[in-house]
Amino acid sequence: MKPLSPGSTIGILGGGQLGRMLATAAARLGFDVIILDPEPDCPASRVSARHLAAPYDDAEALKVLAGSCGVVTVEFENVPAAALETLIALGVPVAPGPRALAIAQDRVDEKTFLNGAGAPTVAFAAASTAGEAAGAAEALGGRVLIKTRREGYDGKGQAWAASAGEAGAVFRALGERPVIVEAPADFRRELSIIAARGWDGAVAAFPLAENTHVQGILRRSVAPAAVSPDQVLEAGEIARRILDGLDYVGVIGIELFELGDGRLLVNEIAPRVHNSGHWTQDGAAIDQFEQHVRAVTGWPLGPAHATARVEMTNLLGDEVTQWAALAADPTCRLHLYGKREARPGRKMAHVNRMSDL
Repeated sequence: MKPLSPGSTIGILGGGQLGRMLATAAARLGFDVIILDPEPDCPASRVSARHLAAPYDDAEALKVLAGSCGVVTVEFENVPAAALETLIALGVPVAPGPRALAIAQDRVDEKTFLNGAGAPTVAFAAASTAGEAAGAAEALGGRVLIKTRREGYDGKGQAWAASAGEAGAVFRALGERPVIVEAPADFRRELSIIAARGWDGAVAAFPLAENTHVQGILRRSVAPAAVSPDQVLEAGEIARRILDGLDYVGVIGIELFELGDGRLLVNEIAPRVHNSGHWTQDGAAIDQFEQHVRAVTGWPLGPAHATARVEMTNLLGDEVTQWAALAADPTCRLHLYGKREARPGRKMAHVNRMSDL
C-alpha cells in the first residue's frame, strides 16, 4: 500500500477508549478520523473529525466510510467480519483484515489457527452438547475451563468444571451454546507481547509485559517484564508466526502463559491495540496507538524499545474518582477515557506509574 499523506482520513470501526486513543494518535500525525459506532455519544466521537452513528453493518454508513477514508481499521475484535468484507468490496483498504477478526471471534478457530501456525496452546476440544462437554473434559483429564466459543470477554462466558461429571452442568449454565473445553495451564504468570506488522511485512515488537488479572479483568501490567533473553526470542518468534500466518497489518495483542519450566503458551490473541500495551504511552519510544496508525497507513514502523519501567493500573468504576490525587502525583500519568457513567467493573481510565529502567 502506498503511504497515506498527512491530511488523509482514517476510518475506525468502534468508538470506545481504544478508538479514542487511536484517534488522538492519528491526529498527532496529521490525520483526520471518522468513527463508525452505534453509540451517539461514544468516547472516540468527541476527539474525531466526524462520527457516523450507525450499526457496524449499516450499508449506507459503510458506503460513506469507504468513500471518505484512505484506510479503515478497528478498535475491537467483535466488529462483524462481514462489514470489513463490504468495505473491501467498496474499494477501501482495511487493516487488519476480516480473516483475523473472524478467527479471533471464535475460540476454537483461534486455537486451531494458532496450533497450525506453530504457536503452542493448551490442549482443547470443541463441544456443542452437554454430553460432548463431559466427554471432552474426561479426555482432557477431568478439571477443565469451559468457555463459550463466541462473545466472551473480561472473564465473561466462562467457568471451571472440577470434573467430567460437572462439565455438563457448566455447559448448561453457560446457556447451552457451543463451547471450547480447555485443559488447565499450569502457569507461573501471565505475560503479553504487543507487536505490529506493516503492509510490507516488516515486524516490530514491544518488550513483554507481566499481567495480573482479577476476576478475568486486567488490573495491572508491569513492563518491561523480567524475562530471559530466550523468552524474548521465543515470544518474538511466536508473534511473527501469528502475524505472518494472518497476513496481518496493524498492532496485535498476544496473551501468553509462562509455564513452570519457562516455556510460553499462547492464551489468546486480540487483533487490535491492547489493554496490556497501555504502558507504552509513557514507557516506550512510541506508543502502541501511534504504531498501529503507522502500520495501517503504510508508514514505516517506529522504534518499540522501552524508555522507562511502567506499572499500568486500570481504574474500574468508581476508582476513577481518584483522578485528582493521581493527577497530583509526579510519578503518575493519568489517561481518562471520557466515559459518562462509572459502572462497577467498567474500565474508566488507567494510570501509568513510571520509574527508571
